[in-house]
Amino acid sequence: MPATAAWRHVAALPVLLILALAFSMMAVAPADASQKSLRERKIHHGLNVAIKQKGDPYVYGAAGPGSFDCSGLTMFSFAKAGLHLPRTSDAQARYARRIPKKNVKRGDFVFFHSGGNVYHVALFLGRNHGNKYILHAPSTGKNVQRDPIWTSSWFAGTLRKRG
Repeated sequence: MPATAAWRHVAALPVLLILALAFSMMAVAPADASQKSLRERKIHHGLNVAIKQKGDPYVYGAAGPGSFDCSGLTMFSFAKAGLHLPRTSDAQARYARRIPKKNVKRGDFVFFHSGGNVYHVALFLGRNHGNKYILHAPSTGKNVQRDPIWTSSWFAGTLRKRG
């Protein structure tokens, strides 16, 4: 091999090293992004499972598949999506990461409270004409349904990763 050809191979080494380092750094970012998108896909799937329960009757202590109480609905729906939740609304409120009301997104939790005790959980559906809507299993004699939030005594929680 002529001296000039050998020199080109040696000169190319730093460039190859830089490219290899750049590619290895790029490989880390998509892995993190795919984890986040996997979590978001599971949350979306859990919400869709809950929506399919619309019309099912409220039964105290029920966790599906044909009847639900509020925390039974969230636990059942997210379990179908591969996400574990504790059984009661109070335990779910402690399990979820609390977020500001202004940051609540579709598929997040809405926890209703009185005197510091969480008494009800619902899934946030979205905003429409200034109202915030939820999906929940409300009470005996009612079915899983969509309703506007009726009180200011609530806080939001999420299973989304920190951004």
